[in-house]
Amino acid sequence: MNVIRDDFPKEVKDFFKRLENYLDTDLYFYGSVNRSDYIHNKSDIDVAIFTDNEYSIINKLQHFLHVKRNAFDKVVWKLNGTMIYGYKIICEKYIDIKCEIAIYNNDFKETILNEVRNYNVPIYISILLFIIKILYYNFPIISKKTYMTYKRQIFDTYLRKKDTIFFLLKQS
Repeated sequence: MNVIRDDFPKEVKDFFKRLENYLDTDLYFYGSVNRSDYIHNKSDIDVAIFTDNEYSIINKLQHFLHVKRNAFDKVVWKLNGTMIYGYKIICEKYIDIKCEIAIYNNDFKETILNEVRNYNVPIYISILLFIIKILYYNFPIISKKTYMTYKRQIFDTYLRKKDTIFFLLKQS
């Protein structure tokens, strides 16, 4: 889960190695990049960083990505009854790599990693996700809004736990 994929293009591998070295912390990859519905150069790469000081990591990321503080959105996540707080940045707005980086306090590390490790997606869900990704990315038959709606509906209907709520609070 915290290994950079060998099949990433060289510039993507180099970016994540430089980021990991610069931050001096492990990067944890999750989402489609660890599932069968990941599509190279199309799907985004989800990364989590755990730290004792979120603001220090945000400051370092600001410098590394050349972004302002308001590029980071707040995350509020109720996961299995635990309230989790963090930050997220969508990097493709600032660099040529489609990735989202989430920053969480170490206090939440085991809760989040246990959720990600135990997040087994049935094959039929992976197939559904792969189909809508192909329709959106390879044959632009559906709009981004439609793609996001279908994706969210698939996750909410088939995979969301009853005691899990996720909010992303946009910075202005």
